[in-house]
This record gives sequence, C-alpha cells and structure tokens, in this order.
Amino acid sequence: MYNGEYEYYDDSMGWPAFFIGVLLGGGGALLLAPQTGNQLRSLLRNYAAKTKGEVLEQGKSAWDTAVDKGKEYYDKGHDGVQGKGRSAREFKETAKERLREAS
Repeated sequence: MYNGEYEYYDDSMGWPAFFIGVLLGGGGALLLAPQTGNQLRSLLRNYAAKTKGEVLEQGKSAWDTAVDKGKEYYDKGHDGVQGKGRSAREFKETAKERLREAS
C-alpha cells in the first residue's frame, strides 16, 4: 500500500551471491570444457559413485548414532520409571504401616 513515502529497498545483498555463482559456474565450465563427451561422462560417473558412497557412509553413521542415542534415552527413561514405581510402592507401604499404627 502506498502511503505517500517511498520505501527503501536494498537489493545489494543479491549481488555478491550472483558474482560467486558466476565465478563458480565459469570455473566449472573451464575445468570440464576441454574434455570429450566420453571423458566428461566418465568423470561425472566417478564423481557420482564417490559421492553416493560417501552419502551412504554418512547416512549409516547418522543412523547408528540415532539408534545409540535412542537406546540411551530408552534406558534412562526405563530406569526413571522403575525408580518412580519403587518410590510409589514404598510410599504405599509406609502409608499402610502408619494407618495400622494409628488404628
């Protein structure tokens, strides 16, 4: 909505990202351009296989960590529940004894 004043819009934040993208894209093109189609496909295939292996390894590591943490939290919660159950039983027995003594 126009309220009679001009709003200041600073779009200068997009320029550094644009120039970084241009530099990375140009660098990638220069590195890969001198190769033939077969060489480029082979290179990309090797990169993809290497990346796939790394991603699978990191995923497995993350899964193992999550499972270990889950077991740890389960055990901690289980012990806490058992302790509270024990405390409740002790409280109940103490209350019964005091009722007997009071009668």
